[in-house]
Amino acid sequence: MKQKNWDSGALSLENLKAKPVRTACLVVVVTILAFTLFGGSLLALNLRQGLDTMRQRFGADLVVVPAGAGEKAQSLLLNGGKNYFYFDSSVADVVAKTAGVARASPQFFLASLSTECCDESVQLIAYDPATDFVVQPWVAEKHSEMVNDGQVVVGSKIILRANGSIKLFNHEYPVAAQLSDSASGLDTSIFMTMDTIRGLIDRAHAEKYNFLADKYGNGAISAVLVKAESLKNTTALAYTIRRENDGVDVLVSQGIFSRIAEALGGLISYIRVFSAALWALALIVLAAVFSGSVHERKKEFAVLRILGATRGKLTGIVLGESAIAGLSGGAAGIALASLAVFPFSTLISERLQLPYIDAPPAGIILLALGSLLLSALVGPLASLYSAFRISRAETYFTMREGE
Repeated sequence: MKQKNWDSGALSLENLKAKPVRTACLVVVVTILAFTLFGGSLLALNLRQGLDTMRQRFGADLVVVPAGAGEKAQSLLLNGGKNYFYFDSSVADVVAKTAGVARASPQFFLASLSTECCDESVQLIAYDPATDFVVQPWVAEKHSEMVNDGQVVVGSKIILRANGSIKLFNHEYPVAAQLSDSASGLDTSIFMTMDTIRGLIDRAHAEKYNFLADKYGNGAISAVLVKAESLKNTTALAYTIRRENDGVDVLVSQGIFSRIAEALGGLISYIRVFSAALWALALIVLAAVFSGSVHERKKEFAVLRILGATRGKLTGIVLGESAIAGLSGGAAGIALASLAVFPFSTLISERLQLPYIDAPPAGIILLALGSLLLSALVGPLASLYSAFRISRAETYFTMREGE
């Protein structure tokens, strides 16, 4: 008998169409797997991207703040908490002269109110252009010129007016630039020079507003950012600064990021373990489904053998069905995970309380392809034994079963 030209792919597709309930079950299992693989891996990738970006933007090795304000400062810088605390600007001079300090620059914090005086409640951060080494390099990515007095620079999450300005204490300030994401509280902050914030405070005083910093006159600052000469001695340098300055706390950025990285590592490990367990479970479930399916269809395969299908063709049909189901479920799972993650990036960041930034498109595409590949492989791997078993079955005895 002349052997027919069997198209395994077409037969696999027709078999899947003929059993819609079974096919739906296969696709749903792989969809759940792909959703977890891609969604979890995407969250992990975005969290790592956020931590790396935060490290780059932070810039300072140490942050000197008033005693008792350490947690407030950390919340302000990392999570967007609105805070203000002050000490005398003489601290900046002492810190700058400390052995082991390469650069030191003061900052001044002020929280605006969400009233008719201001467009929204925001954290105001003033810096000294003469000594700053954190804000201006970041601004330079978006604005090549110096920020003039009277102008402001806003974080990525600040909403501007239609004319490109923002109102603070009943005065409109032109926005020189809107910064790129930093995955930190700085994204909801507004930056300006020390001279600009002094003018803002003077105008606010005229509007009958008072501030905690008023008792320091023009000598108030909130923090001193420090760049160490060597990263090997930051802990010792922090101790020296505390010893030489009464009433200060010193935050060590390495310690802050180590704690964040530890929390991030725990979450990523959980995602990996859960994904691996789900992949193994999907393999077992699909193997059981294919085993039962092949057992029910023994006579169908025997008929195909009689009509001229080779053992290899039978194997190809079974593997083809599992591959099509795997690809379909993988694509569906990746699409659903994308709909669950991308539109809610801000909410996810707020809920996790960890640095979070969408990864570059190239990384996301590679991740999607990898997830699709793993999802597509789980079907053929699960059906491999069943395909081998049906290809080894003897046609005559299979047809006689049940007589």
